[in-house]
Amino acid sequence: MPDQDPVSAFRALKGQRKIVCLTAYTAPMAAALDPHCDLMLVGDSLAMVVYGMDNTRDIDLDTMIRHGKAVMRRQKNALVAIDLPAGSYEDSPQQALASARRAINETGAHGVKLEGGVAIQAHVEAITGAGIAVMGHIGLLPQHVESVRQFRITGKTDEEAAQLMRDCEALVNAGVFGIVMEGIVEPVASVVAAACQVPSIGIGASPNCDGQILVTEDMLGMFDAYIPKFVRKFATLQPDITAAAIAYQQAVISGDFPEADHLYYLEGEKKT
Repeated sequence: MPDQDPVSAFRALKGQRKIVCLTAYTAPMAAALDPHCDLMLVGDSLAMVVYGMDNTRDIDLDTMIRHGKAVMRRQKNALVAIDLPAGSYEDSPQQALASARRAINETGAHGVKLEGGVAIQAHVEAITGAGIAVMGHIGLLPQHVESVRQFRITGKTDEEAAQLMRDCEALVNAGVFGIVMEGIVEPVASVVAAACQVPSIGIGASPNCDGQILVTEDMLGMFDAYIPKFVRKFATLQPDITAAAIAYQQAVISGDFPEADHLYYLEGEKKT
């Protein structure tokens, strides 16, 4: 993105070109993704991806902040937003603002993301009113379920479709700079995206959204246990990692590693 306010630059992409978003939880991954992304999300999906939890509900704000710091140490180009985890904002607008301030002040990230629509409009307004950028998230809300087996696609009924539109409007009115739309059926997702006045970012939603986001480790093919329908693998790293581990194991056992070139010598001594 251009060298300007990252949130304004992100919003300006709407209608110009598709917006590229991925998750990032660590400094090395952030360094690899940053030149190629408009937004890197420090998502609470790290609960499952990094820590092996069954859901995203058990991660806490302290952990999100640690990973946010790691990502920001390698950020140069992309806007960085941090998920406020379950339990850190729902109780009241005051709680939401306090958590958002911690996340931004302690990491230097550009904004936070919250799940929900009409129900959290006042919470979002409290945060944006304090000058903190907020990204919304409607549709399938992972923080509201106990496991991936409970994930349910939304927008299947007229009432669900109408609620999605109300949620989108509430978040826009609350001042969000973008909205993630997750797990929403077509053509409902297209209709909501077309009506959305801020960038809409799809994940298991419409290609007509302004941009797309995936969990990076899913996109890289690092997991086999559970692959959502909406994921396309742009690489298959899990077999490569396994092959490299096997090769390393064999080299250590056989004595082929380390070799002379990997060792340190006193000055003047020759390698043997």
